[in-house]
Amino acid sequence: MGWLIALAVLVLLASLPLGVSVKYDSGGPLVRLLAGPGKLTLYPRPKKKPKPEKKTSEKPAEPEKPKQEEPKPPQPPKEEAPKPQEKGGSLLDFLPLVKTALDLLGDFRRKLRVRNLELKLILAGNDPCDLAVNYGRANVAMGNLLPQLERLFVIKKRDIQVECDFTASETLVIARLDVTITLGRLLSLGVWYGLRALKEFLTIKKKRKGGAVT
Repeated sequence: MGWLIALAVLVLLASLPLGVSVKYDSGGPLVRLLAGPGKLTLYPRPKKKPKPEKKTSEKPAEPEKPKQEEPKPPQPPKEEAPKPQEKGGSLLDFLPLVKTALDLLGDFRRKLRVRNLELKLILAGNDPCDLAVNYGRANVAMGNLLPQLERLFVIKKRDIQVECDFTASETLVIARLDVTITLGRLLSLGVWYGLRALKEFLTIKKKRKGGAVT
């Protein structure tokens, strides 16, 4: 029975979503860390309340008069030793590490989930003709942006709007992006690509020692 409980806990932990929520509106940027249903604000940080000063009845001690030190004779400036020239590493050893990093970024991107994508553009202007032109351009830009994002990420919920406000003095934007990945997927990526990177590091180490590489 105990192993069933442990297995259920592991399954729940593996399915726990972790991520970041970024929002921008009239209050400025807001960044939160997501862990399941919990949220932790990363920016802006809450201001700390000042600690009340303790009242002391004792009189402050009089500062001691500094002793006059005898002037030291000027010393000649020390010559800095020239820094050794930095040498590069082998390009053939570096390329497999780059490939591993690119594969990691590709798999990481495919496993990310955009839980919520909100983008509201409020165009400002008092000229109806100019505002109509800008409204059409903004809609075309939004229409081109969304398919590109859908090719990169899995978007579960989206809300993209373009509005006009004849009374506003400047164009405004409201944006929100919630990106998550489950703990299980994150651990699997870390283990798989960690082993790949370790293999490449061991190969480089063996080559530098003069061993044969198979």
